[in-house]
Amino acid sequence: MSFDRLIEKIIELKNPTVVGLDPKLEYVPKYIQRRYLEKDGLTLKAAAKAIYDFNQAIIDEIHDVVPAIKPQAAYYEMYGHYGIRALEKTIRYAKLNGMFVITDGKRNDIGATMEAYTNAHLGSTSIGENSMEAFGADALTVNGYLGTDGIEPLLKVCREQDKGIYVLVKTSNKSSGELQDLRLEDGTPIYAKMGDLCEKWGADTIGKYGYSAVGAVVGATYPEMLTELRQRLPHTMFLVPGYGAQGGGAEGLKGGFDANGLGAIVNSSRAVMCAYKKEECDERDFAKAARREVIRMRDDITQYINLE
Repeated sequence: MSFDRLIEKIIELKNPTVVGLDPKLEYVPKYIQRRYLEKDGLTLKAAAKAIYDFNQAIIDEIHDVVPAIKPQAAYYEMYGHYGIRALEKTIRYAKLNGMFVITDGKRNDIGATMEAYTNAHLGSTSIGENSMEAFGADALTVNGYLGTDGIEPLLKVCREQDKGIYVLVKTSNKSSGELQDLRLEDGTPIYAKMGDLCEKWGADTIGKYGYSAVGAVVGATYPEMLTELRQRLPHTMFLVPGYGAQGGGAEGLKGGFDANGLGAIVNSSRAVMCAYKKEECDERDFAKAARREVIRMRDDITQYINLE
C-alpha cells in the first residue's frame, strides 16, 4: 500500500518528518524574485516561476534527509494557472528525487465531483484511449465530514493505484474544538468518531506495517488527544501538523508513534522555508539553511521515539 512506501522511506532515512512546501513570494529570496520579476514584470507568471525555482533548490538539498514533501494547494492556486503549473512541476520534481508527495488540498464532495477531485490529485484522467496523471501525488488530505459518500471514490483509487489519503480528524488550529471536541450521545467526541471511521474506511487496505491507506490528520498542538487517538486507531497513519511555528513540541509528539517509532509523520513548513531568515544568513544560502533546519527537526523529534 501507499503508506508502506512512505514508512519504508521513513525507516531508510530514520526521519519521520515531512516538509510543507507552502511558499509565499515573500519567502523567496530577493535575488530569485528579481531574476523573474525583471523579466516578466510584477505578474503571476513571474511569481510562480520564482516559487518553483525556490522549491527546486530546497528539494535538491533535503531529498536525502527528508522522506516527503507536502505542498499546500492554496499557495499555488493563488497564482492562477501559473501557480497550478508550479505545483504540478514541484510534485514531479520531488518524485523524481525519490520523495513521497502529500498534496494538502483538504478536498471533499460527493459523487462525480469527488471522483473528479480524486482523478485530478491521485488518479488519472482519460483522454480518448490515453490515461494520464494530472498531478500524480502519492496522497491527499481530505475532509471527511460528508461521510462515506465523499470518501469511497478515493478508496477505489487507493486500492487500484497504490495511493493514500489523510482525513481531517483533530486539526491543530485553536478553534478546532468548536466542532471536533463536541460529544455524541454516547460520550464519544466527534474527532474520535471521525477516527473510528478512518479505521472502518481503511479496513481492507492494511499494508505490511499494519497501517491502512486511510490516514488521519492529528495536530501536534493537542498531545493528549494525539496519544489517545494512537491507542484508539492502531491501523491509521497520522499526519501531524502544528510542530514548531504553531507551538507543538517534540516531546509531546511521542504519543502519536507506535512502539517501533512508526505510524506518524510530522510536518514543518515555514520554519524550513524561512530558515535562512531565522538564521540571518546570506539569502543565497537559503537551501542550505533549510537543510540545517530539517536535520535539527529530525534530531529533535527522534530523540523521543524508538524508530527502528
